[in-house]
Amino acid sequence: MPPPGEALDLSVVVPVFDEEENLPALTEELKGALGKLGKRYEVVFVDDGSRDRSFEILKRARAGFPQLRVLRFRENRGQSAAFAAGFRAARGALVVTLDADLQNDPRDIPKVLDALSNADAVAGIRKHREDSFWRRFQSLFGNAVRNALTGEEIVDTGCSLKGFRREALARVPYFRNMHRFLPTLVGIAGGRVVQVEVGHRPRGAGRSKYGMWGRAKAGLADALAVRWMKRRRLEYEVVEEVG
Repeated sequence: MPPPGEALDLSVVVPVFDEEENLPALTEELKGALGKLGKRYEVVFVDDGSRDRSFEILKRARAGFPQLRVLRFRENRGQSAAFAAGFRAARGALVVTLDADLQNDPRDIPKVLDALSNADAVAGIRKHREDSFWRRFQSLFGNAVRNALTGEEIVDTGCSLKGFRREALARVPYFRNMHRFLPTLVGIAGGRVVQVEVGHRPRGAGRSKYGMWGRAKAGLADALAVRWMKRRRLEYEVVEEVG
């Protein structure tokens, strides 16, 4: 491992909340996928106040995975807070995010990194989603409403497999539920955003942490806030400077 504070090529940030059954397989998959890249990397897990053995499992995994780092919240603060903490701790020039439930495939990370070569942010699109019809309908409807309100064309805001240049993340504001709007926020700050298709797998263990109505209410309020930010964005161009 590089000395503390030394820059790396890549940081993978993974929020965790009660995923003890999925973490052993996920850490092995990440080790296998990232080890083939030939990059200096780290994996930053952020335990969002888990009530199960997630933190203990991650600590034990470090014995065979020295690139693994673990942050632990005192209490559950939500996925956006976990992402924000992971971003602030990350040392990579590039940052990739994914969920801890094994539905995102770590083998898709190279595809995200390839797309980042010509972009500031990459949004994943879950191809052939392995979710129920009702969950797919909720996602389709929610994406349509968000895009109508924000003027964006992000196909799948709920896909956590995304990629960013570190300097792009430094320019965006952090707030509750911001993780679904990260590519849009990067675009508001002047960054280039692209989208790529990625795989999607059925959840094998654990359960979803989101309810339909709570997510819909929060998503609508946040989409309106993002629209407000876009409409009040400062735009100017300095054409000359003396002294």
